[in-house]
Amino acid sequence: MDVGQMVATRPTDLPSAQVADAPLSEYRIGVGDKLNVRVFQVPDLSFDGLVIDTSGNIQLPLIGAVNGVGRTSGELAAEIARRLASQYLRDPQVTVTVTEAASQKITVDGAVTQPGVYEMRGSTSLLQAVAMAQGPAQGANLSKVAVFRTVGGQRSVALFDLASIRQGRSPDPEVLGDDIIVVDTSRLNSAFREILQAIPALAIFRAF
Repeated sequence: MDVGQMVATRPTDLPSAQVADAPLSEYRIGVGDKLNVRVFQVPDLSFDGLVIDTSGNIQLPLIGAVNGVGRTSGELAAEIARRLASQYLRDPQVTVTVTEAASQKITVDGAVTQPGVYEMRGSTSLLQAVAMAQGPAQGANLSKVAVFRTVGGQRSVALFDLASIRQGRSPDPEVLGDDIIVVDTSRLNSAFREILQAIPALAIFRAF
């Protein structure tokens, strides 16, 4: 998606506290990911190499299809445990581990050496994503780097200080598939600059 073509709202229309559903560091499962599922002391319900199919599900004995796309490992484990506990096991202890992440695409735009769409595998940080585009362009303002993301079905944005991250003074957040990263937000159109001027660089996603 071209960020510059998205419909903008006035800064006064922004919700005051629209926050992402999970911490930025939590990887969200996608189609094609391989998972290990362990049910403590129940080897017949423990499996390696389960693949999230194109419908977003994995298939498990007793409970059938369980949707995993968009969930963290912990959320998927909790759902499996809930469904097992409802009919089959008492207080099941379930763990889910992502052993191989399928390729996901991110867009890196703005003041970078090679803007474009890049594939990532597994956990990728904001610094790593910018490095995929061969780093910031000369003269780029790194204090306002925007990450556009869909959160709960709404288009959202958060601002990060890339200079502070590079110096180790701020955490390096994880980027997710379909994120759009714009280095130096002065490169955006005027409507989006107005929106971003109303958002502090607090690594909090707000809907617009």
